[in-house]
Amino acid sequence: MHLKTIFGTRLKENELMSKHTNFRIGGPARFYVEAQSAEEIMRAFEAARTDGVRVIVHGGGSNTLVADTGVDALVLVPALRDVAIEGMQVIAGAGVPSGLLARKTAEAGLAGLEWMISLPGTVGGAVRGNAGCFGGETKDHLASVSLYKPAEGVIVSLSAAELFLRYRHSIFKEPSGKDWVVLSATFMLEWGNAEELKKQLDEHVASRKASQPTNVGSAGCIFKNYEVKDDAELARLQEHFHLPESMLASRRIGAGWIIDQLDLKGTAVGGAKVSNVHGNFLVNEGKATADDIMQLIALLKSRVRNALGIQLQEEIQFLI
Repeated sequence: MHLKTIFGTRLKENELMSKHTNFRIGGPARFYVEAQSAEEIMRAFEAARTDGVRVIVHGGGSNTLVADTGVDALVLVPALRDVAIEGMQVIAGAGVPSGLLARKTAEAGLAGLEWMISLPGTVGGAVRGNAGCFGGETKDHLASVSLYKPAEGVIVSLSAAELFLRYRHSIFKEPSGKDWVVLSATFMLEWGNAEELKKQLDEHVASRKASQPTNVGSAGCIFKNYEVKDDAELARLQEHFHLPESMLASRRIGAGWIIDQLDLKGTAVGGAKVSNVHGNFLVNEGKATADDIMQLIALLKSRVRNALGIQLQEEIQFLI
């Protein structure tokens, strides 16, 4: 088998994905490997194609739900973890943990990525989903991305403007780019005071601990915040509850806030439960299955749709 020839003992078979997701849920992957270079990623795709094995690219597992039955595929992790800082330019490999990048840039006196300190997952995942929190988004300081196109077998660089970045979306979620693999991201930051920046990191971490469940299995925000379509819908929603000024201004309603307003915190299906701390977090307190999570997601969407006539959309990614 070509994959075994390339990776040897590093290629794991029947690897439980519960070990590689923040939910701590998921059955076995047929094959699992961490690729340590762009060349290994390319060779893995070529070998998998020859071996007739499907490839699933997996990051830090922070925003992912894997089926209880596992995945009949090669789960490929781009473990590219180098960070290069040259002046205000920062190049980070796709496998760099987002929190680590925030800390490294702050320590270097570079401002713009402090919000990433509380973001679980990796740089590659952040780019793919245009992740954000604390008022920041990946697109804010992203200059370009190096990526691999498996179908063409080439590595190319695209500017941020070519990535179709918008709220929790990028070209990597569209049909044309869904199979592309992020290799590295280049950010252009600004000079700041290292001590002040590190203080902001501490504040963000403290805020996260106070407002999000941190001691149980969770995949972060389950749903995207709801984007109001027009003035008529905004007026209709205001008949149901008083919207905070920040949501009125952005015309985007927090999914967790909606779930809280509908008194759905604590709702449970099997071992899965809506966090009592944050309404947009589902938690695995030890025995939840992927099926429990899926049923709870469906229940929440149904309750919100019946109460408000709006459809929440999942932010989480499903591996089946």
